[in-house]
Amino acid sequence: MANFILIGLCILAGILFRKNKVLPKDAHKGINAWIIYLALPAVSFKYLPHITFTKDLLLPALAPVCVWVLGWLYITCYQKFNPKMSKATQGGLKLTSALSNTSFIGFPLILAYFSENELAIAIICDQITFTLLSTIGIIVAIRSSQTQKLSMQLVAKKVLTFPPLIGCVLALTLPRFLDLSVLDPLFDKLASTVGPLALFSIGLQLKFGGWFSELKHISVALLYKLILAPLAILLIVITIGMTGTIAKITIFEMAMPTLLTSGVIADQYNLNPKVANLVIGIGIVLSLITTAIWWAVLTYSGFF
Repeated sequence: MANFILIGLCILAGILFRKNKVLPKDAHKGINAWIIYLALPAVSFKYLPHITFTKDLLLPALAPVCVWVLGWLYITCYQKFNPKMSKATQGGLKLTSALSNTSFIGFPLILAYFSENELAIAIICDQITFTLLSTIGIIVAIRSSQTQKLSMQLVAKKVLTFPPLIGCVLALTLPRFLDLSVLDPLFDKLASTVGPLALFSIGLQLKFGGWFSELKHISVALLYKLILAPLAILLIVITIGMTGTIAKITIFEMAMPTLLTSGVIADQYNLNPKVANLVIGIGIVLSLITTAIWWAVLTYSGFF
């Protein structure tokens, strides 16, 4: 119960702080910088060195890729039935439909519905998701933009300098050569800031104005992100006969709303940022209901 109260309290505090102008307009950028540069790498150092890697962990590694590919095909088909839809809007919908918020929303909800032990599985989903955003996501954004040109140098730079990815690589390699156990309390303290700060940052950014005029695009994107994407992974898991915690957490992570950074990229490349931000904002609110349903399915369906 405490975790659910924390989720609601942090998001509500962010909304109220923004409405009452308690903080500067772009305060969320400083909070996000802390999360991306310090807290998320600390999460990797806290959990990844202690993971025993097995073939079952291929599922959380490959699930975000499957969701991305299916999402790309889904929006491409949707565009065929809407030939007047701009290339920029199509690119924005691909970004917001096919990338899950596996950390900022995913981590707190896993703590709320499951336990801290399952975060190690979620981290794998998260690192692959951010890698997809930093590579294929950027390529889609550049190709969909009317003003940007595709540069492999730009893509490589964004991938190789992305702090959570660097943290992931270092967390998997450094413990093989150095004993970092003395730093575990530090990693624990830094990692504990992800949930509250991420939720507060989300509250600072949530905006819902003008949603009705874009209802068609929003509905299509959220139908896939909140329902069809996790359903696809569930069907894959059932088909291969996989059960257990890894399967449950992977499906649950794919049921998360849209990755916040997708909206940042959509804004940066002018990919109909209004629709992108509405998908993100409305998706977060709806996900508090849909993730509860998915948790019930995963817990009581008998598949796991």
